[in-house]
Amino acid sequence: MKLIGMLDSPYVRRVAIAMKVLKVGFVHESVSVFSSYEQFRQINPVVKAPTLVLVDGLVLMDSSLLLSFVDPEGRLWPSNGAARARAFRLAGLALAACEKAVQVVYEHNLRPAEKLHEPWLQRVHGQLAAAWSELERELSRQPLSTDEAKLGQAEICIAVAWSFARMMVPALAQPDAYPALANFAQTLEQLPVFVQTPAL
Repeated sequence: MKLIGMLDSPYVRRVAIAMKVLKVGFVHESVSVFSSYEQFRQINPVVKAPTLVLVDGLVLMDSSLLLSFVDPEGRLWPSNGAARARAFRLAGLALAACEKAVQVVYEHNLRPAEKLHEPWLQRVHGQLAAAWSELERELSRQPLSTDEAKLGQAEICIAVAWSFARMMVPALAQPDAYPALANFAQTLEQLPVFVQTPAL
């Protein structure tokens, strides 16, 4: 299998780390949806990262669907009902943070300055802050494991989302404002599977 996309995308990185944790064999090809648009379009006409190309050439997309495909038994989710529900909540908050951080990046990098819509940006900033606040509250109340052998989707999503925001929109991801979240992500970033899958 081939995983297509740049690791500076939190969605591509999320899938790459999870596949390594699952020990699913794949080859990563760093193809940009921006600077390598035509090359990406030849692989997937929709030009959506991450893209997974199966051995038979079938093209799949969307990070959550890709992970459902490579992990049909849900090994990276708790099996217990309450723990599973919490993991889904945490992953959902982290993915919401990813989405809002990406929106901010696109607004500033792709839209001309005179076209920026400040009320929309303020709304997105508020949604991102709300996601961080909820994650901070959850991690302060009940910390997650930082053992690489126990990594699941929630842990991976949280660390990848925070690291992406710190890299791309640092003013909107201040460690002093969310210390439990920042410390958790920083600890995971030091694990071998994260170090071996850098965002840059």
